[in-house]
Amino acid sequence: MLLAVLDPGVLIAALISSRGVPRELISRWLDGYFELVASERLLDEIWRVLLRPKFRRYVTEQEAVEYVRLLRSFASLVPDPLEVPRAAPDPGDDYLFALAESAGVRWLVSGDRALTGLPHATVQVVTPRVFSNILMHSTDLEQP
Repeated sequence: MLLAVLDPGVLIAALISSRGVPRELISRWLDGYFELVASERLLDEIWRVLLRPKFRRYVTEQEAVEYVRLLRSFASLVPDPLEVPRAAPDPGDDYLFALAESAGVRWLVSGDRALTGLPHATVQVVTPRVFSNILMHSTDLEQP
């Protein structure tokens, strides 16, 4: 089974838009095409962002609660890494790399060009569309 960490931006985009590749990835995850790996820090970041007033035009607070509950219930929750080495241009994103590494995840899915363009990342950082294509063309769905 493929393992992936979806960054908070991708997970939030999946909630606030009924169309698009992020929403498609959530459907594929729920259908068992890959295993979503998350941690409390990642879920807390999603929750904090979704509580911002500007998101009320997209989702209610109750919908945000239910979404985070869904992620918490069905994602593979792993402990937050104790060590977070410097890996990303934005230090706030370093934990995503540490999370993926500590959980043995090969794919970090992000729409952030600063992350997808890193030449020496320790995990493969791909856009939601690229990851969708990987899922569509994977024959064994096994993590190498």
